[in-house]
Amino acid sequence: MHHAPDTSAASPPDPQQDHCARAVPHNITVILHAVRILLDYGRHLIDTARQRAAAPNFEAIAACFGTSNLATILAHLNRGILRATALERVLLARAATGRDIDFVQRRTTTTPDAEPTAFDPQPEHPPRRRTPRPSRPAGWNDPELFMPTLEDLESQARRRPIGRTMLDICLDLAVVPGFCHSAFWNELFELITYFGSGVDKLMREKIRRRRAFATEQDRKPDANWDWINPSRDALRNILGFFIGEPPINPLDPAAAIATAPP
Repeated sequence: MHHAPDTSAASPPDPQQDHCARAVPHNITVILHAVRILLDYGRHLIDTARQRAAAPNFEAIAACFGTSNLATILAHLNRGILRATALERVLLARAATGRDIDFVQRRTTTTPDAEPTAFDPQPEHPPRRRTPRPSRPAGWNDPELFMPTLEDLESQARRRPIGRTMLDICLDLAVVPGFCHSAFWNELFELITYFGSGVDKLMREKIRRRRAFATEQDRKPDANWDWINPSRDALRNILGFFIGEPPINPLDPAAAIATAPP
């Protein structure tokens, strides 16, 4: 009796498929959530900045950038979007390895157990000589003069604490508490603080920019000063939404009231 040849061994069985994708570590999940919200906000603002710039209440947004110069505002927005994109890529690459990002323990000043007496010999330390930092290119912190590449910002994000990169994104996008949903601002505060930085620099820069903006407005005879203390409702109308809420599509006719300049 003729039997058909057994070809079962000719082709190896299909490898077992991994139907369960690797879970993204918890801290990275939380950071990614915030980074993507900031990305959505930055893209929304850059899409609508030109049409909003002619509106009188645009000054409430411009004041947080320290200038009403649209080219400067757009440069900062572009760099903030680049920073957020770079950080997102770094986080996804880290998640692919299965490793999470740990909290950064804040340094505390320790108190010695006992005060040294006059009889305790104190070691003499020669004064430290600071190594001069390498010179930076002119305008290194001005995106109008020097715009880093995405690869540069990725490399920077890998070297620095996550909180510092989050802080720089907020500075570039001019994120301030008044622009945020309260729950999202609390989230940002914790991420910046727990991952190696602090919001004090953000608040100092907010004050400096508002002063610079006021000086700029002093030179304009027809300046509108409604930007100083806008209400929450006014801010919502200016932004279209608070950061942390679902963004409104500026191209959606149904959202024209919220996204067009009032």
